[in-house]
Amino acid sequence: MKVGHIRDYFIRGILKTDTFQKVHENIMPMNELMAYYRCAIMEVETKFKVLNEEFSLQYDRNPIETIKSRLKSADGIVEKLNKKNLPFTVEAIEEYIKDVAGVRVICSFEEDIYLLADCLLKQDDIVLLEMKDYFKNPKENGYRSLHLIVEVPIFLKEGKKYMKVEVQLRTIAMDFWATLEHKLRYKKNIKPEILEELSQELYDCAEMTAKLDAKMSLIKNRLSQENGEEIR
Repeated sequence: MKVGHIRDYFIRGILKTDTFQKVHENIMPMNELMAYYRCAIMEVETKFKVLNEEFSLQYDRNPIETIKSRLKSADGIVEKLNKKNLPFTVEAIEEYIKDVAGVRVICSFEEDIYLLADCLLKQDDIVLLEMKDYFKNPKENGYRSLHLIVEVPIFLKEGKKYMKVEVQLRTIAMDFWATLEHKLRYKKNIKPEILEELSQELYDCAEMTAKLDAKMSLIKNRLSQENGEEIR
């Protein structure tokens, strides 16, 4: 986080005078915290890459298609803290903002998602804080995914420190839908009646995406049975 960004927030009225002064004085701890979150992202990414490699060796398949990661922007952090009426401090960010660090794992099939989540959570250095299963309970817009909030240790010169990371696991089809839905949802100057109509169309697309995922899983399992392979 740069001093220029903090000054910009102050000018735009996002930060109050006392908060601006406190943040400005503690800019180094803030930058240090962001570095810790980046390290936590690398730890989680590595765990999934190792699992993918293991499945490739043992079962000649890769359940993971891609892994994406992101660090929440300063704007996003400030917005969340303001909504929660919390001060812009290292302590508030660590305790109350659970999705500063994010890792998204894109899988071919829905069953791979539960398999990978189970493998991750069995690791003795991973602590599960929260799980939201949007496959079993889809969001109102039709979104389906598995969200985990976990704590993972990072190893520093003074010892290890546990950091929170949000892990999202989606299928390829649902990631495609969610990416486009996000882009379309935040278009400006759309009339309310048009937005309502498009929301229904996006929901219908999400339902078709879920059916496609289910159909592809059936095809994959049928092929595995025909080849005498173990279905995992």
